[in-house]
Amino acid sequence: MSTHRFRKSLLQKPAKKSVRRKGHAVTIGEVAKRAGVSPMTVSRVVNGTGNVRDSTRERVKRVVNDLGYTPNLAASALATAQGTRIALIYSNPSTAYLSELLVGAMRGVTRSAAQLVIEAWSEREPDAERVAARALARSVSGVILPPPLCESDVVVAELVRAGVPVVAIASGRPRAGVSSVRIDDFHASREMAAYLIGKGHARIGYIKGDPNQTASQLRYEGFLAALHDAGIKPDRTLVQQGRFTYRSGLRAGEKLLAQRKPPSAIIASNDDMAAAVVSVAHRRGLDVPGDLSVVGFDDTSAATTVWPELTTIRQPIAAMADSAIDILLRAIRGKEDAKVMVDHMVAHVLVKRGSVAAPE
Repeated sequence: MSTHRFRKSLLQKPAKKSVRRKGHAVTIGEVAKRAGVSPMTVSRVVNGTGNVRDSTRERVKRVVNDLGYTPNLAASALATAQGTRIALIYSNPSTAYLSELLVGAMRGVTRSAAQLVIEAWSEREPDAERVAARALARSVSGVILPPPLCESDVVVAELVRAGVPVVAIASGRPRAGVSSVRIDDFHASREMAAYLIGKGHARIGYIKGDPNQTASQLRYEGFLAALHDAGIKPDRTLVQQGRFTYRSGLRAGEKLLAQRKPPSAIIASNDDMAAAVVSVAHRRGLDVPGDLSVVGFDDTSAATTVWPELTTIRQPIAAMADSAIDILLRAIRGKEDAKVMVDHMVAHVLVKRGSVAAPE
């Protein structure tokens, strides 16, 4: 073959490819362009996931039929995974708690190839919460609500009304229309108080959690139940209100330890407040646990960044967030009946460390 003919043959090869492409399969991009929507919207319509307006859904279906679009199974699976957006909405003041939540949620979405959307919501008025929840419902496939937002009637009602699957983490009690992952706060707190009583403590201070969260009340009720079991009369002067924040723990700790007859042990409703009590004790020249035993709740990183390390109730927050992702995905992808709510109770553990000793 001459050099001229060889070059000519090479130039002709792309023309053969273009002829073959006349019958190429319709792509999702072509469907999206014709329907005037994004490829993600087409994916949601084809796979029956996410929230799409009825008018948009019908328009996309017509284009799919007109063009004869048939999704590639592998590409469809990938698009479904990428189109599953799960929101974690957060307003808890504890950075240690947030850290545990993020670890678990990220582990769950990484395993499932879903997308995690994280939004921080500061304290808002009900009307502002309602507007934010409506906007959120239009952009995600499912929502995880940790405390305190899982206690918001407005937020929960708007999401449920929009048909968005919701999982509440660490809510004290299950709610209608919402799945949950939680521990038994009442029995966990009762076990902690009984442990201190078993060590010989009878004058026990208690710092409550946020009054707007049902878990706070359940933990306090568990404490009272343990006192009742031991025949110890509750002393209101030994109870202070906290907010689950370090600063509120400082204030409550100061009030308890400034009493003429201070408690020999203090139970704080979370680790942040317990760590604050340890700080107050040190500032007052008290030895922990020699002069004062201090315990917390949750077993976040705050429990092991103070000295001595805190005895606490381990609430497996990261594992709970991971489970919440799994529950949501099963509802979103049709593996479970979306109308069936899941109430997943997780075991707690009493973790004994160096912050507790028998009273002198």
